[in-house]
Amino acid sequence: MDAGAPPYPPLEDRPVKNTIALFDVDETLTKARQSVTPEMLSTLERLRQKIAIGFVGGSNLAKQQEQLGAADRPVTTMFDFCFSENGLTAYKMGAELPSNSFIKWLGEDPYKELVRWTLHYIADLDIPVKRGTFIEFRNGMVNISPIGRNASNQERHDYEKYDKEHKIRETMVGKMREKFSHLGLTFSIGGQISFDVFPTGWDKTYCLKHLEDEAKKPGGVNYTTIHFFGDKTMKGGNDYEIYTDSRTIGHSVEGPEDCLKQIKETFNL
Repeated sequence: MDAGAPPYPPLEDRPVKNTIALFDVDETLTKARQSVTPEMLSTLERLRQKIAIGFVGGSNLAKQQEQLGAADRPVTTMFDFCFSENGLTAYKMGAELPSNSFIKWLGEDPYKELVRWTLHYIADLDIPVKRGTFIEFRNGMVNISPIGRNASNQERHDYEKYDKEHKIRETMVGKMREKFSHLGLTFSIGGQISFDVFPTGWDKTYCLKHLEDEAKKPGGVNYTTIHFFGDKTMKGGNDYEIYTDSRTIGHSVEGPEDCLKQIKETFNL
C-alpha cells in the first residue's frame, strides 16, 4: 500500500477468487478519526494477495484519505473497492463507479425543512460543549453532530461518555424519526459524536449493489462470499444493516486491535 508494496493479482486471479472482505473505517480499521497503523496496513497488504478487499464508510473520500492514505499513497490504490458515503461515491481499482445524490433524491424544500429543524433543536440543547459544523452535507447523506464536528479528540471522547449517559443523540433521533416520518429517511447513530441521515436503503448495504453489478460485467467476479467487519453492529448502529444482511458474513469488532486479530484468524494470515 506504499510505493514499495508488491503488485496484486488481478481480481479474477486472486487465490480465493469469489471472496471479498469489506471494512468499516472508524473503530474498525482505525481509531475514531485517527490514522491507520503500519501493522494494519501490512496485514491488509497480505490479505489483498489472497482475496479482494474494500472499505465502506459514511464519511467522504477526503476524510478516508486522511485516515487511510498518505501524501504519496492515494487511498483508492490501497483497496480494490472504495465505498465512500456508504457507496454513493465508489471506486474500483482506482476508477470511479456510478454515483448518486441525496439532495437530488430528497429535493431542496424538504432538505431546508430538515436543516431548519435540526439547527433550532441543537441551538436549544443544553450540553457541556458546542463547537462548529453541526450539519455536514455529503453526497449521499447529511451527518448531524450535537457537539459539532470541529470538536477536538479529547472533546469527542468526553462527549461520547456524556452521550451514553444522557442519550442526547438517541433522543434527537427519536424526535426526528417522528417529525420527518413522511420523507422516507433512515437515522443511524455511528462514531462518537454524530449520526447519519439518508434515504431508507442508502445505508451501508448500498455498496453491495456495486458488487452485484460486478458479476454482470464481462469478466466480472461474482462475489459469493462477502465478509464485513464493523464495530457499530448493534440495532441502531450504522453497521447494523450490512452486518445482518443475508448477503454478508458479519464480524463484530471492538476496535482496530480486535479487528486485526479477527482478520488473521478468519483468513489464516
